[in-house]
Amino acid sequence: MPHMKEVLLKATLEAGKIIQRYFNGTFKIDNKEGINNLVTEVDKLSEDKIIEIIREYYPGHSIISEEVGELIQDSEYQWIIDPIDGTVNFAHGIPICCVSIALKHKDDLLLGAVFNPMMNELFFAEKGKGATLNGIPIAVSGKTDFKKACLVTGFPYKWPESKEHPIKVFERFIMEGLPIRRLGSAAIDLCWVACGRFDGFWEYNLSSWDVAAGYLIVQEAGGIITNFEGNPYDVFERETLATNGLIHAAMLEAINRVG
Repeated sequence: MPHMKEVLLKATLEAGKIIQRYFNGTFKIDNKEGINNLVTEVDKLSEDKIIEIIREYYPGHSIISEEVGELIQDSEYQWIIDPIDGTVNFAHGIPICCVSIALKHKDDLLLGAVFNPMMNELFFAEKGKGATLNGIPIAVSGKTDFKKACLVTGFPYKWPESKEHPIKVFERFIMEGLPIRRLGSAAIDLCWVACGRFDGFWEYNLSSWDVAAGYLIVQEAGGIITNFEGNPYDVFERETLATNGLIHAAMLEAINRVG
C-alpha cells in the first residue's frame, strides 16, 4: 500500500489536472448560501476524484470536504479537503485557485498539500519535516518592522458576530499605510505567507478545509498561526491570524485595538 504522503500527493495532483482542464472552459455554475458563494461542477468533479483516490487506499478513514460535508467513519484519521479553494476566481478565469488537502490524526495535522495548477505551484508540508514549494524548502520572511509589512486578507460572504466589524479592522491596517492584497483563496494566502511573499494574513469565518493544509505549511515554514486572542490555533477556529512570527504581536494589537 502506498504511504499516506503518496496518496495525498496523488489526489492533489489528479484533482489539479481536472481544474486545469476546465479552466477558462465551459462548466455549470450554481450558488450556495449567498448570491456570490459559488460552486461549479468542476468543484464536484475534483472532489469526486480526491475521495475516489483516498477511498481506494484508505476506505475506513474519515473525510470532511467542502461540498459533501462530513463522511464519518470510526477512524482516528481524517482527510480535510477543499476541491477548489478560490471557486469565484476559477469561475471568472482568474488563475488564483487551488486544491487543498490535509491529513489529520487525532489532534495532529500530519500532512498538507496545496496545488495551483495554473501557476504550477505545489506547496507541501509534513509534520516535523519542513515545508516545500515544488520540492524546494521554503521559509517565512524575516521582516521585523510591522510598518513595512505586506499583508493579505479576505472577506467572508456572511459577516461574523464579533466585537469588531472586519471592515473596521481592515481600515486600521490601511490607515497604517500598509499594502494589503485580497487574492480570493485563503489556502494560497497561507502558502504565500509560508514562502515569504506576504508577512501576515488574517481572516474571519474560514472553514477547516480552507486552512488545514495551509496551517501546517505555515507552521513547518517557521511561521505562527493563532486565533485573534493569540491562543493556539485549531483548524475549526473561525478567526485566523498567520504571520512570520516577528510581526505577530503587532498584528494582534491592531486587530484588537478599540476605537
